[in-house]
Amino acid sequence: MTSPTETILITTLAAYQTRFWIPVAQRLRNAGREVHLLAFDDRSAEMADKEGVPVVNMYRTGLQGGAPIEEEHAFAARVAGYGLDGTNFLFSHERVTFGIRDTAALRRRFMIYTNAMEAVLDRLTAGGKRVIAVQELGGFLSVIACFYAARKRGVRNWFIEPSFFRGRLYYTPDRFSAPDTMPVPADTASADVRAYLDDTLRQRAIVIPQKDRHHYSAAFKKIANARNARRLVEKLWDQFALGKHQEFGHNLRHARMHAAMAYGARRLRKIYRPMPDGPFIYYPLHVPADMALTLRSPEYLDQVATIDFLLRTLPDKHVLAVKEHPAQIGAVPAGRLIELAQRFDNFVLLPPQTNNYAVLGRADAVVSVNSKSGAEAMLLGKPVVVMGDAFYRSCPLVFTVDRLADVPQRLHDALAAPPFDPADTAPYFETAWRQSFPGELYISDPGQLDVFTTSLLSAITDPKSGR
Repeated sequence: MTSPTETILITTLAAYQTRFWIPVAQRLRNAGREVHLLAFDDRSAEMADKEGVPVVNMYRTGLQGGAPIEEEHAFAARVAGYGLDGTNFLFSHERVTFGIRDTAALRRRFMIYTNAMEAVLDRLTAGGKRVIAVQELGGFLSVIACFYAARKRGVRNWFIEPSFFRGRLYYTPDRFSAPDTMPVPADTASADVRAYLDDTLRQRAIVIPQKDRHHYSAAFKKIANARNARRLVEKLWDQFALGKHQEFGHNLRHARMHAAMAYGARRLRKIYRPMPDGPFIYYPLHVPADMALTLRSPEYLDQVATIDFLLRTLPDKHVLAVKEHPAQIGAVPAGRLIELAQRFDNFVLLPPQTNNYAVLGRADAVVSVNSKSGAEAMLLGKPVVVMGDAFYRSCPLVFTVDRLADVPQRLHDALAAPPFDPADTAPYFETAWRQSFPGELYISDPGQLDVFTTSLLSAITDPKSGR
C-alpha cells in the first residue's frame, strides 16, 4: 500500500497535454496517490480545476513573492544555489526553438518558474510529504526549472520519453542524458522481443510515437490542414484577446516557421537524387531543434556543418547519402543544403519519402548523432558510428566517437571491421526492452490511459528502474 504522505507532481505545458494528464491524475488518485498538476499555461490550469484535479498555475504562482524576478543578484544567487556555472546552455533550446534573442526575458522566465516550483515544494514538504516529479522529457525552461528546483530539494525527477519500441516508454530519473539501455546482452532474447524485431524488419517501418504522427506529413499539408488552422486561431484568441499565458506562446513564429518549411521543401526538390548505385555512407538528419541535439549533443546542432565535414573526410570511393527527418521536411535551411550540392559531387540528398530501411539496407555504414536509425541499422547488421548521446551508445556492436574530428578514423574502422550477424543484436535489444514500459503519451483512449498509469506507477516505484 502506497504511503498517503507521497505526492506526485506532473508538469503539463499545453492544453493537449492537460487533456491527457487529467484522466491520468484521476486514475492515480483512485490508486491512492495524491497528485498535483503543474500547469504552465492558463487554459490548462482552468481545465484541471474544472475537473477537480489539484493544480498549480505555475506562471501566476511564480509572479507572486519569492526571489525578485528582475534583480540581477537574485538571479545569480538562484543559479549558484542550483550548482550551475551559468545558464546560457540551459537557455539554448528556447533560443533555437522559439528564436528568443532576449537574455533578460529568458532569465525572467527562469526565475518565475523556479519561484513557482520552490513555492510548491515548500508547501508540500512542510508537512513531511515525500514528493516525486514526473515530466515529459524536454528542453523548455518550464521543464528545466522544475528539474533543478527539485534537484536542489532532493526530490526525484522522472523524465518520460518514447523508447525504441513502438508503444513503450523509457523512464529516466534525475538526468537529461539518454537512458543507457544496451551495455550488455541479456542471457536470452524473449519471444516477444524476437517477434517485435522480426515484425519491424518485415514491415520496414520506422518507430513513430502516436503523439507525433501528425508531424509526419508534408510541410504544405501542415499549413493547409483545417485542424491546425483552427488551433492557431484559438490559441491566438486566447493569447491576444483574453490575455492568457501560454508556455508555447510563440504562435505567429510557429506559423511562419511552417511556411518557411513548405517553401524550403519546394526548393529542395531540384536537388533530390535517387539512392546511389555505388558505395555510400548514410547520415540521417535529425529534427533540427530537438533536445536530442540542443541539450544531449549540442556540438552537433549545426547539422549542415557536420555534413560538410563528413563530405570533406569521406573515404574516396564513397558518397554521402543524407535524408531529411520525415517529421521536419524542409526544416534544415534549403539554401545551405543547395550550396553543399553545388560544392560537392559526393553529396546525395535523398527524397524524404524514401523508405529508411531501404537506405539502411543499401548503405555500407551509418553515421549518426543519436538517431533511432542507428539502432535500426544494427538490426540489419550494418556498422554504425555514433557521435552523440544515444540510448544505444554503450552497445559494443557500435563504433563511438567523443568528437567530430575522430569520425574519419572510426568510420574507417567500421568499414574494415568483420561483419556481425544481425541475430547477435537481439540480446542487446532484449536488455533495452526490459528497461522500457508499455504506454503512450497523450493518447486519451481509456484502455491506453489504464496501461500508461499502471506503467507510470511501476516505473517510479520499482527500485530497479533508472539504474
